[in-house]
Amino acid sequence: MRLTTGLLAMAAGVLLTLMTLTNAVLAQHTGAVFASWAAHGIGAVVALLLLLVTPRTATPEGRTPLWYYLGGIPGALVVVLSAIAVNSELALSGTIALMLTGQVIFGAVSDHLGLLDTPRRPITGTDLAVAGCVLSGAVLIVLGGA
Repeated sequence: MRLTTGLLAMAAGVLLTLMTLTNAVLAQHTGAVFASWAAHGIGAVVALLLLLVTPRTATPEGRTPLWYYLGGIPGALVVVLSAIAVNSELALSGTIALMLTGQVIFGAVSDHLGLLDTPRRPITGTDLAVAGCVLSGAVLIVLGGA
């Protein structure tokens, strides 16, 4: 892994946490579903602006299956569910910790199965240990704040 790729991933994590926080605050005032709609509407405008100012990358030969464009569906649900969770006793840190746990576990399973035509990477003992550590950390954050 290159350092820049790792830093980009960490920056994405910071932005994901900031997004979760701002959407949760908006949801307190407007409701979780409206917060999701607003976040994705504004996000669509920003993505369109980025599309206009960045060079287009090469696409694979052949047509892209329509279902590849359905990533916005889980995105909308993430905003709704995380807004509800942040505005509960979990607060931001507990919500993010449990979201990370879900991401690590699903990511390992997805890699193992090669979901959505991605490269397969078998689950290893190290992967299981990492998932256990992340889960343990999440439990400490959630229960430690009680």
